[in-house]
Amino acid sequence: MIAFEHVGKRYGGRFEALANIDFRVRRGEMVFLTGHSGAGKSSLLRLIMRLERPSRGKVRVAGHDIDRLHHSQIPFYRRQIGVVFQDHQLLFDRSIFHNVALPLEIQGVEHREAARRVRASLDKVGLLHREGALPIELSGGEQQRVGIARAVVNKPALLLADEPTGNLDPQLSADIMTLFEDFNRIGTTVMVASHDLALIARLRHRTLRLHDGRLVADEEVA
Repeated sequence: MIAFEHVGKRYGGRFEALANIDFRVRRGEMVFLTGHSGAGKSSLLRLIMRLERPSRGKVRVAGHDIDRLHHSQIPFYRRQIGVVFQDHQLLFDRSIFHNVALPLEIQGVEHREAARRVRASLDKVGLLHREGALPIELSGGEQQRVGIARAVVNKPALLLADEPTGNLDPQLSADIMTLFEDFNRIGTTVMVASHDLALIARLRHRTLRLHDGRLVADEEVA
């Protein structure tokens, strides 16, 4: 599903955020990406999302060299990827329902179908009963679940999460990771960037470890 082939990313011609990254993620796999702050986790995810381009090497997603995408193809490509951020990035002047519906509105999905899919996504994260609430009325954990519902409302083949539990207590963090495992069980490829090593160890999935922009470990779970 994802292949990095000797990928490097340099900023400003000097700072090397990623160096010679080489790995593959199988379709339907769940993988953690870990490392210290500044190790390169977010840069790696941004390359997958095609928000940035590699300085060298190739990034392939679903067999396609995404650096070769025409600019007109990039919006369609990104719609195939669900993204969850640490800070939720919710619109606080819109209800939970309309926050989750936003990707479908952008696509022009018919209203009745969009409503069905929004409610199905909210039901999966246990927030269907709060669809009319505003984000400010929810706890941090609930806001993160809204972000996950929005990320999966398009039924993406690939789900990326960048430090999704960074502001949550241990129990809420475990609950959020359980949601990612649930989506993985139905076939979604999931990559989660996290520095929570204790939680990662308990969940027992493959872990890619970065250090100073280099892939220093690729740990499979037996």
